[in-house]
Amino acid sequence: MSASLVDDKTPGDRTVMHVLYGMHTIAWASMGSLAVIALVVNYVKRGDEGDPLYLAHHRWMIRTFWWTLLWLVLTGPLWLVLVFPGAAAYTVIGLWYLYRCLRGWLRFSENRMPD
Repeated sequence: MSASLVDDKTPGDRTVMHVLYGMHTIAWASMGSLAVIALVVNYVKRGDEGDPLYLAHHRWMIRTFWWTLLWLVLTGPLWLVLVFPGAAAYTVIGLWYLYRCLRGWLRFSENRMPD
């Protein structure tokens, strides 16, 4: 990643990305509402983004959200079978979501692409 592309961004742009990653990361505490708000901002900011690093991180957060939602919906019926399979599936999905958020956030802090 070229340093000149990152240098064109303002400190406010970096702060917005950190706030978005933070909102996604602690979304569990708001029953997902922070993730939905962050997702909307990701879509809005992505549309105006020209920096490949920032664009990649917006896409990373968007994909993380939608894949998580898909897996939650697909494993939802496990709660009807017994409590344990549903809880186990949701725990694994939650840990995967947390991993993706933290990995992306750390890579963004290092000015690296998320994947």
